[in-house]
Amino acid sequence: MFAVLKTGGKQYKVQAGDILRVEKLAADAGETIQFNDILMLGGDAPVVGAPFVEGAAVQAEVVDQIKGEKLIHFVKRRRKHSSKRTKGHRQKLTLVKITEILASGADKSGVKVATGKGDAPAAAKAAPAAKAKAPAAAAAGSDDLTQLTGVGPAAAKKLEAAGLTSFAQVAALSADDIAAIDAIKVKPEWVEQAKDLAKG
Repeated sequence: MFAVLKTGGKQYKVQAGDILRVEKLAADAGETIQFNDILMLGGDAPVVGAPFVEGAAVQAEVVDQIKGEKLIHFVKRRRKHSSKRTKGHRQKLTLVKITEILASGADKSGVKVATGKGDAPAAAKAAPAAKAKAPAAAAAGSDDLTQLTGVGPAAAKKLEAAGLTSFAQVAALSADDIAAIDAIKVKPEWVEQAKDLAKG
């Protein structure tokens, strides 16, 4: 049985026992990791994902964190006597040994999911938090102040900092209230528009 997995923007055809060099993963030597992005399972009854095979996974053991071969980047501009530059680069890689191919039950295995250098999980955690804040703000009776002409996201934040979160609050502002707001210069037309929007 073989599988085609995707990691680090590349695809690899693997079998149990194969040793791979993949883009750097956030794992230590000796750790067991799991690749969940499986594009295809081969064997007696091949399964092709759309785009991934549901419930399939490939488990591997991290052998070592290594560096690839040195690549030389040399730049020379002709007839410019001092314009030469040489740079070297060694790509950080992870050496893994494929231990098992799972056709199903990947979510119940309890093995650590293979991720990149550590940036992706933080971003993934931040996204649900941002989504959770948005409904909370909506539930608190706040309106989308960017519907007012000339109010963009930055101006809306300044209005919120000044304590104005709804059309009714903006519509209730008097000339003295407008003069007292230091965070942002409130335009009189915003007040008129807010009155119309507050009525619905």
